[in-house]
Amino acid sequence: MARTTAQARPQNLGHTIRRLLSYMGHARLSLLAVAVLVSIAALANLCGTYMVRPVVNALSEGRGDDLPKLIAFTVVVYVIGVFASFGYTQTMVRAAQKVVFDIRRDLFAHIQKLPLSFFDRTRTGDVMSYFTNDVDTVAEALNNSFANVIQAFIQMVGTLIVLFVLNWQLTLITVACNLVIALYVRFSGGRSKMFFSRQQNALGALDGYIEEMVAGQKVVKVFNHEAANVREFTDRNEELRQAGASAQAYAFTMVPTTVCIGYVNYTIVAVVGALLAVNGMADVGALASYLVFVRQATQPINQFTQLGNFLLNAMAGAERLFAAMEMEPEVDEGTVKLVQTGRDSWAWKLPEGMGVGAYGALVRVADGAQQAVDGAGDADGGLAAEESGAVAQTTALGVDGTVLATGMLPLRGDVRFHDVDFGYVPGRLVLKKLNLFAKPGQKIAFVGSTGAGKTTITNLINRFYDVDAGEITYDGINVKSISKADLRRSLGIVLQDTHLFTGTIAENIRFGKLDATDEEVRAAAEAACADSFIRRLPQGYDTIVTSDGANLSQGQRQLLAIARVAVADPPVLILDEATSSIDTRTEKLIERGMDRIMEGRTTFMIAHRLSTVRNCDAIIVLEHGQIVERGTHEQLLAQRGEYWQLYQGLKELD
Repeated sequence: MARTTAQARPQNLGHTIRRLLSYMGHARLSLLAVAVLVSIAALANLCGTYMVRPVVNALSEGRGDDLPKLIAFTVVVYVIGVFASFGYTQTMVRAAQKVVFDIRRDLFAHIQKLPLSFFDRTRTGDVMSYFTNDVDTVAEALNNSFANVIQAFIQMVGTLIVLFVLNWQLTLITVACNLVIALYVRFSGGRSKMFFSRQQNALGALDGYIEEMVAGQKVVKVFNHEAANVREFTDRNEELRQAGASAQAYAFTMVPTTVCIGYVNYTIVAVVGALLAVNGMADVGALASYLVFVRQATQPINQFTQLGNFLLNAMAGAERLFAAMEMEPEVDEGTVKLVQTGRDSWAWKLPEGMGVGAYGALVRVADGAQQAVDGAGDADGGLAAEESGAVAQTTALGVDGTVLATGMLPLRGDVRFHDVDFGYVPGRLVLKKLNLFAKPGQKIAFVGSTGAGKTTITNLINRFYDVDAGEITYDGINVKSISKADLRRSLGIVLQDTHLFTGTIAENIRFGKLDATDEEVRAAAEAACADSFIRRLPQGYDTIVTSDGANLSQGQRQLLAIARVAVADPPVLILDEATSSIDTRTEKLIERGMDRIMEGRTTFMIAHRLSTVRNCDAIIVLEHGQIVERGTHEQLLAQRGEYWQLYQGLKELD
């Protein structure tokens, strides 16, 4: 199993910071309040510390009458600082949650727009890691860093100014020591940043592996793969341990180093300051206050180094988040919309002033150049060679670019492939020069060996993927000209891999039509022959489905998926092994229901059970991405070709 390769270091830290600041701007008022309150708290701390000088001087000079006023003023300053600290911590929590809320919302919304190919190559655990590990690191950094950075900066600058005011000679020693600290922090921070990035990637890879193994636990136990899984987990966990240990090793040396250099600085300043006081070059109060400030001078630096750990980790997580949010979304250049013109009738609405030309291309038309669709000729024109599957250049709506219709075109379910090439991987075609057609209301079945391209054809119809060459037309319109949302709204799909959501049985059926009434839900379940087993469940339609329907059989889950499509009442159906998990007896029971669902609709069926395709209007046999035979069940058997061989092989297996 391939492992995720960790990136060496953040690629664009400045860009990441700008993106994060833009989100912080969403809570600008709260963050402004935090900044003001933090500044008050920091200045109160500086002012309170400075008050050591007048208090000590008052004591040493025998000015006892001034002490109560000085002490009272110091107490007031510290009380103001305490209230300011309480205010900014509470405000910061709410502001941080607002920022994280916006990031999660935008990330989820963007991931919904990504093409299916992203989910094909990205594990679920890696996607989940964006919303958990990476977002959590950003939230932790905001909660612990924003206010503290402001406070540390004010304290550091303020302390340095006060130190120069109290004694500029001693301050030169302090500045030299702080420069040494800054150089070490820069070196250690750079190394930590690289390893924190590796840690985040290793954590995402580990989460992805855990998700896969937990989801496939039944397969793991069937093949006694527990020991191998533990070894693989240990290897991945070791990668995370090494990256985390390296990151923390550099990060946690910064604080001890800062403290050590701070003690050295304090010792030197204390000795030199004492000599200056003895020689009358500094007053005792100033020296006492100065020494307190020197001890405090390392605190903001320590804060910066500690905050550096949070910030470096957060930047690694934020970079992954923003990289995901900047992935190219699914392209949708379609402008043709689907509108309902009656209870059971739909139409394609073309953009104003546009018409349909050859191969479904939208072209601008001059006033008065419109021609009714009914006058365009036989919708089946150009399909004389039906048995061979060939498709001529002429379409129902256009000949060599001539515009035949504008405005509203009725949805009829006429789907055609014109010389289509497609491959999931560049240079490796799955479909090659594919030509096929489905007349309105026809039931078209695809059969063939695994990998022949059956499911790929249905994926191209609904534009989960776009063709590499050629065109696909839907009622004479190139599918690329149709809005993806409207295109997919016109298609009902029952996939081979059924997915149910946490919720009631009724809610899962209603997923096909969110505003469906209870009566419509029950009618759809009856049509799919799911009503009888649903009523036998403890709470009937209110039975809770959990863990992707683990409390239901595979056949029951498939019936619910069929009911979900039935309630959507789509004009065109795609059934990808829709009855693959249903026993023969249940299959016979639902055939009548499926016939009712498919009545009057163009239907594409993928099936390995040839018994399910006997009554189709056309059966297309695929091999290596090309059509080798097309005809009815009886016609193909009479040809004694690929379909006949497949049929005989399945009979022998039975």
